[in-house]
Amino acid sequence: MLRDTLERMASAPEVFGPPVVVCSASHETVVREQLADLDHPPHLILEPMGRNTAACAAVVAYWAAAQGDPAHLILLAPADHLVSSAAAFAQALKRAVPAAREGRLVSLGVRPTHPETGYGYIRLGEPYGDVFEAAQFVEKPDRETAERYLAHGGYLWNGGYFLFRADRMIEEIERLAPDIAAGARAAIDRGSITDAGGLLLDAASFAATPSDSIDYAIMEKTDRIAVAPLDAGWSDVGSWASVWDASQKDTDGNAAFGHVMAIGASGCFIRSEGPLIAAVGVKDLIIIATDDAILIVPRGETQDVKKVVTRLTETNLREFL
Repeated sequence: MLRDTLERMASAPEVFGPPVVVCSASHETVVREQLADLDHPPHLILEPMGRNTAACAAVVAYWAAAQGDPAHLILLAPADHLVSSAAAFAQALKRAVPAAREGRLVSLGVRPTHPETGYGYIRLGEPYGDVFEAAQFVEKPDRETAERYLAHGGYLWNGGYFLFRADRMIEEIERLAPDIAAGARAAIDRGSITDAGGLLLDAASFAATPSDSIDYAIMEKTDRIAVAPLDAGWSDVGSWASVWDASQKDTDGNAAFGHVMAIGASGCFIRSEGPLIAAVGVKDLIIIATDDAILIVPRGETQDVKKVVTRLTETNLREFL
C-alpha cells in the first residue's frame, strides 16, 4: 500500500513533487527496501515514537519551510489507503491547489457510497472557487444519521488527506496547538542524520510533544479550511467489510481465504487461518477464524468489532487482543 501511494503520486508528475515519507524509526530499513528501485527515492523523516497526525503535519511543514520555500504546498497523505483511480485523485488535487495557494487548509472529502458509521464527515458550505467552504466537521454518526447524510448529499467522508502551504500550517499550529508546534520544531532542530540518510527526530523533544490528530488539533478549530470533493474509488480498508469490498469475489459475492467451504452462501467474507469453516445458507456475514478465536459479524456492522475489544479488556481476557 505504501508502494501504491507513491506510485499514485508518481503517475502525475505535473501535480506531485518528490515525496517525503514520515515513518517509525524502526521501519527505516524495510521502507528503504520497499522503495529502493524508485528513480528518485523519497526523503525519510523518522519518528522515534508515534505522536499522531498533528505532530506529523507540523514536522513536515517545518522541514519543508527549512528547505527554502515557506509557501511550498504539502499534501499530507495516509499511506494505507486504496484509491482505484489515480487520475481522478490527481484531478481532485488540481482543483484544490488554487485554494491552498491562497492560504486555505484544504481537506479532500470523499464522496460517500453508503451510510458508513466508521468515518467522520464534513458538511459542505458555500462554493469557494472549485472547492467548498467547510461548514462543519461531524463525528462518526449512528446508522440513522449516516443514512440522513447520504440522502442529503452535502456531506463527505473525512478521508484524512490535507493540502496546505507549509507557512500557513505553521501559523495555524503555532496559534492553535503551540505545544505541538514547539515539540515538532525542537525535534527537527535537535535531530540527527542516520547512516542511511534519514532525518531522525530528537527522541526527548518528540516524546514531550502532545499526541493529537490533525482533525482535533487544527482542522476543527481553524477558520481557514476548505473541502475538495474526491471521487476516486477510495477505501481506507479500516474494517472487515472494506476488506471484503476490496477483495476478489466469486459469482455469489463471497471472498474466501484458507480452508473454507461455502454452500449456498452469498455476500460473505470468510477467512480461516487453520480450521475448516463450512458456511451453509448464510449471507452477508464476516467470518474470521484464527488459532484461538472466531469472529462472526454481519457485514454491515463490522465497526462494532471495537465493542469486542472493549469487552475483552474489561473482562481481563487480554490474551485474545
